[in-house]
Amino acid sequence: MYSAIAANKRKTWFLIGIFALLIGLMGWIASGVLGRPYFTYLSLIIAGVYALIQYFAAARLAVAVNGAKEVTKKDQPRLYRTVENLSIATGTPMPKVYVMDDPAPNAFATGRNPQHAIVAATTGLLDIMDDEELEAVMAHEMGHVQNYDIRVMMIVFGLVSAIGFIADMLAYAMWFRDGDDNPNPVFIILAIGASILAPFVALLVQMAVSRRREYLADSTGAMTTRYPEGLARALEKIRDHGSTTKRQNTATAHLFFANPLKGKNMANLFSTHPPVDDRIARLRKMGSHL
Repeated sequence: MYSAIAANKRKTWFLIGIFALLIGLMGWIASGVLGRPYFTYLSLIIAGVYALIQYFAAARLAVAVNGAKEVTKKDQPRLYRTVENLSIATGTPMPKVYVMDDPAPNAFATGRNPQHAIVAATTGLLDIMDDEELEAVMAHEMGHVQNYDIRVMMIVFGLVSAIGFIADMLAYAMWFRDGDDNPNPVFIILAIGASILAPFVALLVQMAVSRRREYLADSTGAMTTRYPEGLARALEKIRDHGSTTKRQNTATAHLFFANPLKGKNMANLFSTHPPVDDRIARLRKMGSHL
């Protein structure tokens, strides 16, 4: 179990390294098109600024765009006590607790570190889960906090945004460059390819990072409760009920416990969440070894 968690962490940081290489490559291509070497460094600075903005602002934006409201123990005693008990059990600082008024059973965690973490649940989740299942879902979300997934995913989202910005910059450099400039035709071809393919590649890397983090949080949550079956049952209920929320926001979809977006078939190939049935099977296998 612990070796699997360690392996997932190493693979995630490897994938983030791909982001850095992609951004540097795009900056190098922009430098070749414009004949200005400093664009390589400029692209890395832009990526760093985007990631920094996400680091400090994304949590507030996530709760705002999803309509989540902070609650106290008096407002939601069952949810609050569940999170409180998990916080004590894991030795993690008590996060702020939020609730979304939405019939779809779902939850998410965000924040820049355990000291500034937020966990949120929908009213639909509270309605259909028994105590063991609710504890399992919130243990999963607390697992994201423990593993610093909340920080990793904010940085990844910032880097994806940066790549999109640099791709636009490449397109601008292509069509609005000074007519007196005569860049190497190879750089022109590379710029066209990068401006089209880079955002798509970035999306695939984001998807891979997010999926690995979901598996990792499932493992962490199951280890916390020592009862993987609780999380497996919760996933079965969510699969049968549907996890699509009323507010559709692709920017924060990767934060959720289950995919909150509409769409089936081809759309699922690009989902930031692994298949629910696969997660259930892994948890059941894990339970047989505990």
